[in-house]
Formats: sequence, C-alpha cells, structure tokens
Amino acid sequence: MPLHWLETHLNAMGSEELEMARQILSKQTKKNWWTDALLLCSAMVAALSGIYFLYLPSGYQGGRNPFYNVTVIFSRNTWGDLHTWGGIAMIAIAVIHITIHWQWVVSMAKRTWNEMTGKCGCMNPRGRWNLILNATVALSFIITAISGVYFLFFPDARWANDPLILFDHATWDIVHTWSGILLIIGAIIHLAIHWRWATNVTTKMIKGLFPPRSATQPAVITNP
Repeated sequence: MPLHWLETHLNAMGSEELEMARQILSKQTKKNWWTDALLLCSAMVAALSGIYFLYLPSGYQGGRNPFYNVTVIFSRNTWGDLHTWGGIAMIAIAVIHITIHWQWVVSMAKRTWNEMTGKCGCMNPRGRWNLILNATVALSFIITAISGVYFLFFPDARWANDPLILFDHATWDIVHTWSGILLIIGAIIHLAIHWRWATNVTTKMIKGLFPPRSATQPAVITNP
C-alpha cells in the first residue's frame, strides 16, 4: 500500500516539481551559504576601503600629495568608517565561520600533523595545495585582524603618543597593509577554486527564495 501511494505520488509530480525536489538544500548548506555571503560582503567593504587608503595616502605632505582632499564617491572619513566597521564585521563573522567548521579545522590539523610526521600519506597534491592556500588565508587574516585591532584602539599613535606595542606605528602600518594584500589575493584564489559550489548553491538559494509559479495546478494526492 505505501509503495503504491509513493508511485502514484511520483507519477503525479511534473518535471518542474521533480527538479525542485532535487534542488532542496540542507539546513547546514543554507547556514554555510548565509555565513559565507555575509563574510564576503564584509570582506569586500574592508578590502575596497583598504585599497582606497593604499592608493590615496593621507596628509598634505608639503604639496607632494596630488590626491590631497580628493573625494572618490565618499569622503575620507566615510571611507575610514567603512574600513573600520567592515573589518569588525568581517572578524566577527569569521569567528562564527570558524566555529561552524571547527570539526573540519580539527580534522585537517590532525591530518596535517600526521602528514608532517610521516605517519600517513593522507593528502594528495591537490589536498596539499588547498592546505597551503587555507593556511595562508588564515595566517594573513589573523595578522590583518590583530594589526587592525591595534589601529582601532590607537588610531593616531604617532611619535610621542606611540605606545610601542611590539612595533612602532609605522611598522604596524606596513604589517597591516601587506597582510591585507596577501589576504585579498588568497581570498580571490579561494573563491575561484570554490566558484562552482558558490554559483550552484547561490542559484538554488535564489530559486528557493523566489520559487517559479507552475502554470498548471498541482495534482491532489490522496492516500488510498
């Protein structure tokens, strides 16, 4: 009886309904997508504002700065706010991202340790490449975040006001700049590698939010 009902139900479903059934995403995949989407948006805000400051240095510099007081879409103070709050949001969402994938992080750490100590050949060449890329992104993110927090609490730490925490203000600036550049490059490569997954899941998420209207009324299924 149940098998007969299931067969009747499947036969009554049109091709559109079957396609939609195949494209149902798990709750975990949806959670990962929302986290990744928010992380991407905050990272783009922080990165674009960081590029602004990289190419448009501050200060009159005795007339040597041709970009002094130049406005690009927003004022310099607004770009500063975008960079600060975009960075804070990126750090917060990244912590959530790591928490969600913590089991994967622990598993990869164990596999890496076993690979380095020669206990097993756990990784193929592609796996080693992904490990190097992920480690580069993680390390550059940590350095960028730490140096960013330094500038959050000591935005004008120059000369006599420099607290000299590990480095001077100029060194922190260099560390923040180049770790940020490395993070942007690594994130772009990471996104390119996972582009197919990102586009597939994004398409299914959009279809789930805006399901197409069927031209025909669905068949009413009754349990015989």
